[in-house]
Amino acid sequence: MAEITAATVAKLREMTNAGLMECKKALTESNGDIDAAVDILRKKGAASAAKKASRDAKEGVIAQAILPGSKVGVIVEINCETDFVARNESFRAFCDEVATKIAQNPSVDLESDRTAQVAKIGENIKISRFERLAVDGAGHIGSYIHTGAKVGVLLEVGVKNQSVTEHTDFKQLVRDLTLQIAAAAPVCVSREQVSPDLIAKEREIAAEQVKGKPPQVVEGIVKGKLEKYYQTVCLVDQGFVKRNSEITVRQHLEEEGKRLGDSILVKRFIRFQVGS
Repeated sequence: MAEITAATVAKLREMTNAGLMECKKALTESNGDIDAAVDILRKKGAASAAKKASRDAKEGVIAQAILPGSKVGVIVEINCETDFVARNESFRAFCDEVATKIAQNPSVDLESDRTAQVAKIGENIKISRFERLAVDGAGHIGSYIHTGAKVGVLLEVGVKNQSVTEHTDFKQLVRDLTLQIAAAAPVCVSREQVSPDLIAKEREIAAEQVKGKPPQVVEGIVKGKLEKYYQTVCLVDQGFVKRNSEITVRQHLEEEGKRLGDSILVKRFIRFQVGS
């Protein structure tokens, strides 16, 4: 049996993030073979993760990663059991690492990473969902994670001239848009993207509320209510929060486009909120 030294134990801990006693037991079981000890700890980690898999994981964080060049980005929701763990720096670092790996390869197998983290923190962990955006042509991916990491946004903005994306004012515009999406929670970019079924439902509800009035009055009221609905759910129709809703997001985009000498278009966005 190979000698189990403090240096060997320390090396195993560095390789696996396992506890001191766990490493000593694994090295004893493997007769001092550090590679075999790693396998033992990995198997125990997987078994531990399997036992915890049935436990609720309703807390968690939203994490993001944008690859160099800002043309590929990922947003991911990772859940744990307690808010204490969700606020843990090690868990946050794990979530950031997961987001980066998905950004680099959306087909990456993260199960071993997940089980290792379960073994490390002692709670069930779920990589619940993720979205990955990649720019086709000229454009930029921006992101924002709100304080507490319970809400996050990933945004794709298209331009005609890629060099515009390096401008400070453009970067500020993207930042402002992600803050708008986080705060105002739109569901789509423009009214053209609203489902016809949803429009029909809103129209029906509005008409029912003024039932009995003359048809022309009903139509006017329904039209007004639909307009307010669009201003709630469509990003470009929302009042621009940073300017106290004095102008719409669409108008702000047009103004900034003229200033920067380009056509700026919000192509798509993802807004994640933990548990929803």
